[in-house]
Amino acid sequence: MKLGLIAGNGRFPFLLLDAARAQGLAVAVAAIHEETDPEIDRRAETDPGITVHWLSLGELSRLIETFHNEGVTKAVMAGQVKHKQIFSAIRPDWRLAKLLLNLRTRNTDMLLGAVAKVLGDEGIELISSTSFLEPLLAQEGVLTPRTPSDDEHKNIEYGLQVARAVAGFDIGQTVVVAAQACVAVEAMEGTDAAIERAARIMRSLNDAPEGGASTLDRKLTVVKVAKPNQDMRFDVPVIGLATVEVMIRSGASCLSVEAGRTLLFDRDALIQRAAEAGIAIVAVPR
Repeated sequence: MKLGLIAGNGRFPFLLLDAARAQGLAVAVAAIHEETDPEIDRRAETDPGITVHWLSLGELSRLIETFHNEGVTKAVMAGQVKHKQIFSAIRPDWRLAKLLLNLRTRNTDMLLGAVAKVLGDEGIELISSTSFLEPLLAQEGVLTPRTPSDDEHKNIEYGLQVARAVAGFDIGQTVVVAAQACVAVEAMEGTDAAIERAARIMRSLNDAPEGGASTLDRKLTVVKVAKPNQDMRFDVPVIGLATVEVMIRSGASCLSVEAGRTLLFDRDALIQRAAEAGIAIVAVPR
């Protein structure tokens, strides 16, 4: 079997590519000009089991044609495609334009679900993006040497309520909380940018004129969840070392993710860096 890989940005496509090749699968990569790391070409140069085809966002017909020519009947999406790219940078071909016109709402789930249906109608089954990476899913429990404090536990409990409600509307998967108050909600900018925005808000509050200083604790808690009906074929929550570095710069002391539905990339390095910075990471049950 030859696997089709629709590759977004970040390390996710490379991890999935390595896992598929370790299982002996040939892989046809549909690399996205606006997102995919050009390193993917160098992988193909050294591995005859990998072929790479570059496409632009919106070229749905060309994607289907490419996979048909490669004999692909199963495909996987791996790697982020920035939401603002999806909804602003696309120049749709006729097939995608028709799909967009028929969408009730233009959120990520609706769009990618419709793309998955079109692929399925063309004999290309889109499978779970965690199919080859299940060992990277967060296991329930505290993942770092330091456990969350009582205040952080309260932030997590409150943040889970807010994050799950927001995720249910497919707005974002992350909220940032301080002293049981919601400081920032993720939207199209992504998790790391939402954390940075929360830090800017807290700095502005703490820089208030004398007599008007913020009563909020500057320590931030980051809560990331899957959607209530998460489709594991796309937009699966991912945490990597970069997010921990953003948390350190932003004054965030705790991270909560959902067990079994969040991928942890570079897990050992991520945990070690969090431990060095005194950050607590916990994976909570769904």
